[in-house]
Amino acid sequence: MNENQIADHFSEAAEILQLFNTSENHVKIAEAGKIMVQALKNGGKIISCGNGGSMSDAMHFAEELSGRFRDHRDSIAAVSISDPSHITCVGNDYGFEYIFSRYVEGLGNENDVLLGISTSGNSKNVINAIEAARIKNMKVITLTGKSGGLMADISDVEIRAPKSKFADRAQEIHIKVIHALIGFIENNI
Repeated sequence: MNENQIADHFSEAAEILQLFNTSENHVKIAEAGKIMVQALKNGGKIISCGNGGSMSDAMHFAEELSGRFRDHRDSIAAVSISDPSHITCVGNDYGFEYIFSRYVEGLGNENDVLLGISTSGNSKNVINAIEAARIKNMKVITLTGKSGGLMADISDVEIRAPKSKFADRAQEIHIKVIHALIGFIENNI
């Protein structure tokens, strides 16, 4: 990668961010934030999941809530499905497509919210987690990309990154949304 390619990298990222920065998306983020705040006020928690970079985002979301984001405050009930022993146990015994749903089956409750993250919107294990959350009467928020995939139609609120050639652009939008959600939760708890 040369200097021009590096400049193009940042220009493209800024362009995608500008495409996403609309009042429609701001409303969706606020709506998702309200669902999460209500769940927390009702004694629930937020469970997040995703694969690869999306798992890193799910972990980042949960740790900023249970730990600290910008200011000191009480810990907020959030956990990501990222325990390697759980993932390898379920993956080995049931299959990789059930690593998240088995967790939701065991630890999800009616007052909880599932945050499912998938840049394609088609990750089978995240879809299975959404289906398990529905059985538990949990609310579902999703962060997707491209066309929204199968997750677009099974979410209470779907927040979709603009279509781009590579998943990293969707991930860049997802982390911005995650920080906005954390700020919204902190300001409304």
